[in-house]
Amino acid sequence: MNNLKVFLNGLIKENPTFVLLLGMCPTLGTTSSALNGMSMGLATTFVLICSNIVIALLKNLIPDKVRIPAYIVVIASFVTLLQMLMQAYLPSLYASLGLFIPLIVVNCIILGRAEAFAAKNTALPSLFDGLGMGLGFTWALTLLGAVRELLGTGAVFGFTLLPSSTNMLVFVLAPGAFIVLGYLIAIVNKIKK
Repeated sequence: MNNLKVFLNGLIKENPTFVLLLGMCPTLGTTSSALNGMSMGLATTFVLICSNIVIALLKNLIPDKVRIPAYIVVIASFVTLLQMLMQAYLPSLYASLGLFIPLIVVNCIILGRAEAFAAKNTALPSLFDGLGMGLGFTWALTLLGAVRELLGTGAVFGFTLLPSSTNMLVFVLAPGAFIVLGYLIAIVNKIKK
């Protein structure tokens, strides 16, 4: 299988957020700003790449009866490592993302890719699959966060682009996440057709 095709698959054709509609909890919960969306996406990408590689390397050693629990242990190990690194070196970002970091363990994108791809392929294609899916998730969360932040606060990544008189608080709140996500999915579907 062509590694470039595997990589591009997660970015466009099978984007976890806009096409497969996976990982909606962190998608809706962490994207109140572009920075939070990008950070959550990159954190998930790290875990996705690492767990895909390890699962691809261990696939022949894991018995079928304990396949899913074994995958969860691998994923949880990388999430714990990520959590410790973020607490040590990025405490404000860790505090901002809060509970959503440990919830990466049960993110259906990661477990789904472990089961659907890494368990059936070698390490290198699994790396590219994790990278493509992770970056697809990252750009989707960053875009969603940027639109919500722009409409809600008039800024993106802390740079003010719109006057405060145009701010619509609803977009920074939970209903805004659903509204913006719905429109972005509609736009992506329109572009794909």
